Amino acid sequence: MKRRNFLKRAVAGFLLAPGIPALAESPVTLSREHLKAVHRRRRIVMMQDAYGDGHGATPFGGDFASWLRYRFSYLDELETQIDAIWWDMAALAVYPNQGFPADVQARYDALAAAGTDPLRALVDGTRSRGLEAFFNHRISEVELDGRTFRLKTENPDWVIPTWWPHGMWNLAAPGLQEFKLRNLRYLAENYDFDGLQIDFARHTPILPPGRQWELRGRVTDFVRRVRLMLLGVAKKRGRPFLLAVRVPKSVEGAKEDGFDLESWARGRLVDIFTIGTRSLEVDMASFLAIAKGRDIKVQPCWDDHHASDAYQWQPIEFLRGVYSNWWRQGADSVVTWNWSNATRKTCLEMGINPGPDSHDQGYRELGSLESMHLRDKIFALDRRGAFPWAEGFFSRNADARLPLRLKEGRQPVRLDLRIEEPVAAAADRVDSLKLRIVLFGAGPETMVRARFNGGELTAVLRDSDWKDHQIFSPRPQPNSGKGARQRVDPDQRLLRIEYGLDPGRCRVGLNTTELALSNEGAGEEVNLEKVEVHLNYS
Repeated sequence: MKRRNFLKRAVAGFLLAPGIPALAESPVTLSREHLKAVHRRRRIVMMQDAYGDGHGATPFGGDFASWLRYRFSYLDELETQIDAIWWDMAALAVYPNQGFPADVQARYDALAAAGTDPLRALVDGTRSRGLEAFFNHRISEVELDGRTFRLKTENPDWVIPTWWPHGMWNLAAPGLQEFKLRNLRYLAENYDFDGLQIDFARHTPILPPGRQWELRGRVTDFVRRVRLMLLGVAKKRGRPFLLAVRVPKSVEGAKEDGFDLESWARGRLVDIFTIGTRSLEVDMASFLAIAKGRDIKVQPCWDDHHASDAYQWQPIEFLRGVYSNWWRQGADSVVTWNWSNATRKTCLEMGINPGPDSHDQGYRELGSLESMHLRDKIFALDRRGAFPWAEGFFSRNADARLPLRLKEGRQPVRLDLRIEEPVAAAADRVDSLKLRIVLFGAGPETMVRARFNGGELTAVLRDSDWKDHQIFSPRPQPNSGKGARQRVDPDQRLLRIEYGLDPGRCRVGLNTTELALSNEGAGEEVNLEKVEVHLNYS
């Protein structure tokens, strides 16, 4: 017996030793009922921040019934393609002994004393409407009131000193893992969720910088423990409990943050990969490859608040381009995050600033290729920057090509733009197809040679007085989320050039654009801010 206990302690010490990845274990066994739940229909998964926090109504104060009406207005007012609502209530003290500042805890306790449980009301309301209900758990949230989270003060080994003044949670700490596991078990046992999502997007790092891949086993161990805990809850309640994870936009890039997604897939530790968050281009192929044959779903996510730089709150044509690209690459479902929480009608009735009209329309269209068939679309390249709330790979779009400098006399810049639309096959239905570029710092004589998939292009429009209220050159871009409501600078002078494209030259997949300044001897330099293809059907 002593020898057995010694071996147990030795193995435990090995698992927690610095730099040791998780031991290989057999894949988790899943029941037929569980797999049926994994494969249920999800067209649009609406992730909704239900606390408020600038995104809409809060349950504190006012009429609770009105708050619930606001939360479900999309389902009750429109014919949408929403099949699931994944609730995010990070700013509410929904866990026991969470250590929130006293004022936050007091507000929630007051609701509980009055017999009101906002989270239970949301879950019950979702399920009563026949929709899937998940809880979205932010793995490393920030404290927005400016006071240190008590638990971070009491447990300094749980904290990574980083960009946030109070530090980020350190998932390598065994005590923090135990704490989080207790909280998630409480949620799973006390609320009728269909599943739980561990949201690694909010925020990084979650492992000590410089050691993320070295310590990847700690994160894998945590995901496995959550998986096994949820399977235990499912067995007790007699109904499956799914596990999703929100992870970076590529399997390879995720390694920089310490996420060994291939191991998670091999071990069948997760049911759903929610990929990316603010990136137009996601590496769908890498996720489909590790999910193949393992009953794991893949769903890209678009955050329309912290959007790809200078692309917040775009028209429906832009959203169609993003989501149709994802569907044609093999997405199993698609996700919205930080969209308007309610219809324009309900927002205005409640005195809340509504989101753009494209959100209302998007929930009707973006859940299938059929509903976007032969409808106008915009395809665009990602832009870097404007996301300071991460350290590592996740959410930063650091590998995006734009913006970039075009210099006279240099070789043409080659840019690959994804268009997963059979444009050539539908050429007889195309009314117009144009390449649009936007430049800052261009002069009246600036000329740009352009080629598309090897063919020379002719400019059909030149607008030297173009304005874009989300481009701030030569000043630094502000943090993402601040662009949509900015006023247009009347003195801004951008150059927009459009080139006619032959639909027959358009490929399904990546299309290569080549751009070069052609003012010989001018020594000119300009910023290339945006590259887009605008497709209009007749």
